[in-house]
Amino acid sequence: MSGKDTPKRQRSEAEIREDRLKQALKANMARRKAQARVRQAGDKSNDSAPGKGAEQEG
Repeated sequence: MSGKDTPKRQRSEAEIREDRLKQALKANMARRKAQARVRQAGDKSNDSAPGKGAEQEG
């Protein structure tokens, strides 16, 4: 029999909650980083757009 089948010890509700919050934070940070990368890529493609950041004559 392997040692994986035997529980190490009973986890408290606080530990379970902490682990759940850690996982949620990690997922949230990954999502925010992905959003930031998309925005940054969008900004780079918009920088070459005509008229953006340049003075317009008229």
